[in-house]
Amino acid sequence: MKKRGLFLGRFQPYHNGHHAVIKQIFESREVDELIIAIGSAQESHTLKDPFTAGERIMMITKALEDLKPSLTTYVLPIEDIERNSLYVAHIRSLTPPFEIVYSNNPLVQQLFEERGITVRALPYVERAHWDGTKIRELMLQGDEWRSHVPPAVARVIEEIKGVERLRHIYKTDKHS
Repeated sequence: MKKRGLFLGRFQPYHNGHHAVIKQIFESREVDELIIAIGSAQESHTLKDPFTAGERIMMITKALEDLKPSLTTYVLPIEDIERNSLYVAHIRSLTPPFEIVYSNNPLVQQLFEERGITVRALPYVERAHWDGTKIRELMLQGDEWRSHVPPAVARVIEEIKGVERLRHIYKTDKHS
């Protein structure tokens, strides 16, 4: 029987820290399959969440090709429900069955642990350097951001004109 893990994140954008953590999960051989759940899937076109769920799926799927995973991966969008007591049931209704959750979010850890699901905290990899907020700020400022994401992700962001979108959102929000 396959053992599946769940890794949750907003991935705005998917960056080298996420990539390193997923690589660690693959190398641990703790699970045979990994579900990568894109949280806040309904959010897009804001400063905090500029990319759509579909764009984040592209980023992750293309970045995983570089890792050549030896295990099956599922990349799925998960919309927020804003009801913490139902969160685990909501996730379970949208994903294949899983036994382990990988998360550093204290609330997420608590919610899954309360339901008897094993939770593994993962080490942050160069958190000060690889952080979605910081990467979005670099994009806004016109600074070098590409080295903070896998090359495949940089190509997706360029293809969808993600930096231009972020700057347009910033200008719009700034004047409202």
